[in-house]
Amino acid sequence: MTGLAHDRLAQLCEDLKLPGVADSYAALAAAASEQSQSFTDYLEAVLLTERDFRRARSASTMVRMAGFPAVKTLESYDFKFATSAPKRQIEQLAALTFVARKENVVFLGPSGVGKTHLAIALGHKAAGAGIKTQFTTAADLILKIEAAQRQGRLTAVFRNIVGASLLIVDEIGYLPLHREQAHLFFQVIAARYEKGATIMTSNLSFGAWDQAFAGDRVLTAAMLDRLLHHSHVVQIQGDSYRLKEKRMAGIIGTQPAKETLTA
Repeated sequence: MTGLAHDRLAQLCEDLKLPGVADSYAALAAAASEQSQSFTDYLEAVLLTERDFRRARSASTMVRMAGFPAVKTLESYDFKFATSAPKRQIEQLAALTFVARKENVVFLGPSGVGKTHLAIALGHKAAGAGIKTQFTTAADLILKIEAAQRQGRLTAVFRNIVGASLLIVDEIGYLPLHREQAHLFFQVIAARYEKGATIMTSNLSFGAWDQAFAGDRVLTAAMLDRLLHHSHVVQIQGDSYRLKEKRMAGIIGTQPAKETLTA
């Protein structure tokens, strides 16, 4: 192919917004010639390449927009260390059918057992599959809603939160909420009820969640009623993965036995 012909094709790809074709048509043409492919087979190969390029670009965009604090995958989760993690249940959740069914997932366990890792891993898998996903901590979510309320944008923010097919709220219970914040959080759960899937992580048993929500037992019960109606509860016990190397080196002692979390 002459340089002039290449320039013309490159310009056409730019005009038609076909970056995958622009990057691959020459190599595919050479392969088609070597394999004596028909023009139809060559055209199909070019179009498949463009489709795959767009899917990969879309997945990358969805992952970036989700707001994950780090890249975590199920493959990198250490099930050998976290022996109490229900591997089969987690692998079933990785099929993402719970998102399609608008069901919820709640990871319960002490700090350091990988709750956030697993939540991000499921979210990363969902975003990579083209599912609109949002990640936030409970504290950041409340700050965002409070700012929107002050600025008169609460309706728009709630519409965006409800619009996510999968919302991940990390660290329920790490910072207690006052009464107004607790009511705002309840509104998030109520607005998403049976409209989208939600993943939450918490170091508190459900019986202690009222401690995080201004001690309001009635509000907490109403929230849990909606959250747990269609849900998968994943309980993980054990020592902190983040401290295992220091413990092995004798820098810190072994941890005392932890209270068993119950739903």
